[in-house]
Amino acid sequence: MRLTSHRVFLAALLTLAALSWCIPAPARADIYKYEDPDGTVHFTDAPTDNRFKIFMRDIKKDKRLRTAFKLSGYARNPAEFEPIITSCSREFGVDSSLVKAVIHAESGYNPSAVSPKGAQGLMQLMPKTAQGLKVADSFNPSDNIRGGVRYLRFLLDTFKGNESLAVAAYNCGLNAVAKHGGIPPYPETQTYVSKVLSYRNSYR
Repeated sequence: MRLTSHRVFLAALLTLAALSWCIPAPARADIYKYEDPDGTVHFTDAPTDNRFKIFMRDIKKDKRLRTAFKLSGYARNPAEFEPIITSCSREFGVDSSLVKAVIHAESGYNPSAVSPKGAQGLMQLMPKTAQGLKVADSFNPSDNIRGGVRYLRFLLDTFKGNESLAVAAYNCGLNAVAKHGGIPPYPETQTYVSKVLSYRNSYR
């Protein structure tokens, strides 16, 4: 697949995300991509060289791997956090499948995750954001999930229930979404929104 315009690129991403969850379960596979220096983007489910990087995982296979290995201090069984997610989702009125999708995209269910920018824990809260949400310990799953769900509720309220804009703001900040009047033209954010919404559908 070759794409040259950003508009076509975004449309292709959204179509790819939708199709990946419409395919019968046995046909699902991880999707990989790489971008040429000239901006041409390539997608495949069978990478032929190391230029291809993971773009969207087969969520069922991903969950099976996490359940099977249960790596201590790394990715853990998503079911372990189900009671916390359910409780916080009910408290703040946020769809639990959206919460699970954000956790999956942000940390892969690794409560010890730290991003290069300093975001921490399951829902990858930045220290200042966590402080504002009164999160005592971002590496404590209960504290982190409660803070992250509370923040999602705030973003959903800010954007009048628009999940795409709320998820975009979770990734790149509320000011960036407000400035652009929608999902900013950042490839990372556009990809993130597509992945989270796809994961959300699979968790329903």
